[in-house]
Amino acid sequence: MDRWLIAGLGNPGPEYAGNRHNAGFMVLDELAARAGGRFKAHKSRAEVCETRAAVLARPLTYMNLSGGPVKALSDFYKIGPERLIVVHDELDVPYGALRAKLGGGDNGHNGLKSITKVLGTRDYLRVRFGIGRPPGRMDPAAFVLKDFATVERKDLPFLVDRAADVVESLMARGLEVTQNEFHRADLHISGPPR
Repeated sequence: MDRWLIAGLGNPGPEYAGNRHNAGFMVLDELAARAGGRFKAHKSRAEVCETRAAVLARPLTYMNLSGGPVKALSDFYKIGPERLIVVHDELDVPYGALRAKLGGGDNGHNGLKSITKVLGTRDYLRVRFGIGRPPGRMDPAAFVLKDFATVERKDLPFLVDRAADVVESLMARGLEVTQNEFHRADLHISGPPR
């Protein structure tokens, strides 16, 4: 069976662990836990957890250099962009919403910019973890490096769990079925989808 490469984007180090920008790492941790696997250092400058269906990867470079490890892993495991899923935080999707898509622009996301540049294609699947826009005039670059707010943290485990479901659905059932199921089921911050 052809495996998938699932890359969760974030910044390495404990000081970034709870940041909005690290939503991708959080989702990968959930996927590894579901598979009963553990992340191990890999020569590609990433931590890797191999499962039967996928290679889960957390690049250990900073966000803007994510492309290097993703390309190195793609070459090492011989997995093309058509079987790559990148999980990342997304300012243009409201908090509580998850979106799956194929290709498109990077919306100023430095991790996606790096991956697209290094792979030479935008045609890979993305799971966009909505973090919403910053309040007032806060700089988006500062906003993504802040931890989730207290009110958001209440729902965060549920959202991370659902984002892991989206990744598994993409692998098993494809983009269209996944979009139809998960794009309708946005979290209303008062609780699970109705």
